Amino acid sequence: MFLNRLFGTGVQDDTIRVLSPEAFREAVQNKKVQLIDVRTKAEFSQGAIKNAVNLDFFQPQQLLNGVKKLDKNKPLYLYCRSGNRSQKAARLLKQEGFTEIYDLQGGIGNY
Repeated sequence: MFLNRLFGTGVQDDTIRVLSPEAFREAVQNKKVQLIDVRTKAEFSQGAIKNAVNLDFFQPQQLLNGVKKLDKNKPLYLYCRSGNRSQKAARLLKQEGFTEIYDLQGGIGNY
C-alpha cells in the first residue's frame, strides 16, 4: 500500500476507488450511470462498454468540457485501456469537485 501511494498506483481514498472488473461490471451493467471512457477516439471505436461516453484524456479541453455536463454529486465511473489514464483522469476530476469516482482496475482489457 505504501509503495502504491509513493509511486502513484492503486489510487484509493474516500473519493477515488479502484474497482475489480467484476465489481465495475456489476455497477455499470444495464444501469444508467455516468460512465466515461478516457481512451482516444480510435480506441473507443474499436469497442467500448455499453453507454460509455468518450472523453479523450489526451484532449484536455474536450475532457473538461465534457465533464462540465456531468453531475459532480453522482458517482462517476472511468476506464481506459490499462488503468493508467483513467487513474490520472480520476485525480483531475477529484480536483474539479467530483465526490465519488470509480476506476476500472486494469482497464477495459480486464473487463
